[in-house]
Amino acid sequence: MALTVSGLTVHYGTVAAVSDVDLAVADGEVLALLGPSGCGKSTLLRAVAGLEPASGRVCWDDVDLAGVPVHRRGFGLVFQDGQLFPHRDVVGNVEFGLRMRGEPRTDRVAELLELVGLTGYERRRVHELSGGEQQRVALARALAPRPRLLLLDEPLSALDRALREQLAMDLARVLETTGSTALVVTHDHDEAFTLADRVAVMRAGRIIQVGEPAEVWRRPVDEDTARFLGCGEVLSATVAGGVARCALGEVRLPWAADGRARLGLRPTALRPADEGVPGEVVHRVHRRDHVRLRVRVDGRLVDAVAGMGDAPPVGAEVRLAMDEDGVALLPA
Repeated sequence: MALTVSGLTVHYGTVAAVSDVDLAVADGEVLALLGPSGCGKSTLLRAVAGLEPASGRVCWDDVDLAGVPVHRRGFGLVFQDGQLFPHRDVVGNVEFGLRMRGEPRTDRVAELLELVGLTGYERRRVHELSGGEQQRVALARALAPRPRLLLLDEPLSALDRALREQLAMDLARVLETTGSTALVVTHDHDEAFTLADRVAVMRAGRIIQVGEPAEVWRRPVDEDTARFLGCGEVLSATVAGGVARCALGEVRLPWAADGRARLGLRPTALRPADEGVPGEVVHRVHRRDHVRLRVRVDGRLVDAVAGMGDAPPVGAEVRLAMDEDGVALLPA
């Protein structure tokens, strides 16, 4: 393992912002710290960087970094606001890390600007750049000295959603191309699953679950985690032969073991269909690429989604079928 964190704890007075965290990031791996605002994920990242006093151990290749100052840890940092130097142009910002380490600029700056899609922006001033362009410059600056670990603290959260989604895909490509080892802090599920090889879910200063994105998405460790990951409804179920049955119907879950379980239903778990449980549409809201429905089924209100072109109107009688892509499996 490249980075190992053992028993890391950060206190603000009597409040433990991070509590006894153990974590490991392998060489070339991208790990996302995912959790709601205030759960301690940024504090954990800052402690790894050496920016927060902490107890416990932060090690690189089994060497304890206690007492090693921030600028000597060999880590690159990208923050939410980029923290670019306003008096420097794009080249001046990107080559800053190289200058600090006494390395010649050579072709490194041009290489990185091409990588982040900013070739031709060399002499642009910071105030002439959009928010997305500024974050690209910040990423290039962090990558310039070839850090052994890249730390990204909500790098895309200040951007609008469409731009954030595009930059998340671009960032994933850059991290893969450079083979970077990275720790990414985010509260956005889509961003975490786009960027990360593994996801660590945090709550109240602790790591609750660690796993590959598909595993965390399909099998939240508990109900609170399921609800954070978008499950608005949790129902008791039985699984037999790869089919889960609950009060709202049945759904194929080939990866689920037989026995009692609970199903976490995201809005996409229920869709209008020719067959399924009957209900009445009581509300509908247009979203960007679908229509969100509120449907009354046997006296309860449940969420469902429909396509933009065939969404039933309010008052319509519908049948709802379950879609495995919107279903999570919780322990019984």
